[in-house]
Amino acid sequence: MRRLTRWIGDRFAMIAAVLVLLYLFLPVLYVFIFSFNDYRRNNLTWNSDAGPTLKHWANPCGAPGICEALGNSLKVGLLATLVATVLGTMIAIALVRYRFRGKGAGNMLVFVPMATPEIVLGASLLTIFVQGFSNVGLRLGFWTIVIAHIMFCLSFVVVTVRARLQSLDPRLEEAAQDLFAGPGETFMRVTLPLIMPGVAGAAMLAFSLSFDDFIITNFVSGDTNTFPKFVYVSYLRGIPAQANVIGFSLFVIAVVLVVLGQRISMARANP
Repeated sequence: MRRLTRWIGDRFAMIAAVLVLLYLFLPVLYVFIFSFNDYRRNNLTWNSDAGPTLKHWANPCGAPGICEALGNSLKVGLLATLVATVLGTMIAIALVRYRFRGKGAGNMLVFVPMATPEIVLGASLLTIFVQGFSNVGLRLGFWTIVIAHIMFCLSFVVVTVRARLQSLDPRLEEAAQDLFAGPGETFMRVTLPLIMPGVAGAAMLAFSLSFDDFIITNFVSGDTNTFPKFVYVSYLRGIPAQANVIGFSLFVIAVVLVVLGQRISMARANP
């Protein structure tokens, strides 16, 4: 017992980490396994009468409307990520590098969308779009989703890029200006390369939040369908295995991107 207690005590952190990872990745394992389920009516229970099948992987667009919903989610995510990353980076630079009236209020207001429950944001945005923008011809649909996603992704980009900026030494920019570099050249050759890891991380975070969002999207989407909305509606009649195929494929792509990013960072740190 003493040896066992000592062995567990020496490896407690590792054991806890393994258990937490198993807990986190259990739903992903479920998604992977049920992508091979040869079901009939719904994909919530395993069909024990038939073995695993690859037909869902051979035709991931077999479920009606799933690839259209996936395409909408990808387009919304890319547009929202692009706009939110550019605007958020500019706001972060202004909050860190410059002094202006209302800076303290700006720092505080950045966290408001992050702290507000999504269901409240969704209901508020629905009211704004219906009451305020209906007169100018804006209807609930693709563009209202994009606007809403830019709004709530912006705060996460600002916080991420600002943390990166605060860790940089401002004397590097001052040194570039002492060497007769203008503001634009200083930003492009010094500031931007140094904050690019933070900007890239913020963009990945914004895309993940946009692609994964359901609550706000459900309020402002109108008749436009996205992948999370498709999965939720499909739950009422049984989630198709093609959704599991697409979901697991996206998970693998995300893991590969993270690993590549880590490898590139390590290669730059140890040339």
